[in-house]
Amino acid sequence: MEQELSIFTQGLLKSYGNVRALKGVDLEVRQGEIFGFLGPNGAGKTTTIRCFLDLIRPNGGKVKVLGLDPQKEPVAVRARVGYLPGELHFDQNMKVEGILRYFNQLRHAQADWEYVRQLANRLDLDLKMVIKNLSKGNKQKVGVIQALMHKPELLMLDEPTSGLDPLIQQEVLRIIRNARKDGATVFFSSHNLSEVQQIADRVGIIRSGKVVEIAETAMLINRSLRRVYVRFKQAVDGEILARVPGVKLLSQDDGMSLVLQVEGEMDALIKTLSNYPVSDFETEHPSLEEIFLAYYEK
Repeated sequence: MEQELSIFTQGLLKSYGNVRALKGVDLEVRQGEIFGFLGPNGAGKTTTIRCFLDLIRPNGGKVKVLGLDPQKEPVAVRARVGYLPGELHFDQNMKVEGILRYFNQLRHAQADWEYVRQLANRLDLDLKMVIKNLSKGNKQKVGVIQALMHKPELLMLDEPTSGLDPLIQQEVLRIIRNARKDGATVFFSSHNLSEVQQIADRVGIIRSGKVVEIAETAMLINRSLRRVYVRFKQAVDGEILARVPGVKLLSQDDGMSLVLQVEGEMDALIKTLSNYPVSDFETEHPSLEEIFLAYYEK
């Protein structure tokens, strides 16, 4: 089974002094998928990625990346991975092209330079610019290109669209999709839930150092939480509906129009509504952002 996985962890533990950053992380990332890793600051996203690459050592648990143990074979793992860290540090006096050629030399000149130019053009990045003269967004573009330029079989991207304007964000997502089409596996963390919803095949949610949910993105969105809009022919006390198991009253307008949140089955709500004169009824599934916030409200 592990041979079919690009990333496998079991019981991953990491502490910084008395602070337990990871409390037994279990993950399986399949070959060829785009896996979104969600969580707020301090949840353990970056710590997990750094353990994958042996940039920090876990205190316990098992890690396999591309079938290799990163603690025993860190160079072999990093040679096959394109890594974009959450915090970028470049030589400020070098040009963009110089930085990228330096990374290419470290990787034994694996990159096709024509492909590097294509990426720079797609992201509207001038290769002749000096790093210290770049905006935060343009520095982020350099980081994205260095992770992708050698067409690795596994991409680990920590907040890949951070600091980018919306048009460039969409272009980065298209590039990530193209990398997957070419056979790469993509593991990326993000605060931008709409972009995860756009491109991720599966999603993992980490909270306080533990993975609390892993599911296919579409299944997670469609599974349990719904928003219900009800309009009545006469005023109805919304608190009566709020007492139905799994139902939460979000808003009401003079008792005539109600907005409800329903977790789980709709049957109990439908049976309760049958006692009232309903003139309109509509349901919608929540966004990934609403589901994510629901986990953290609990």
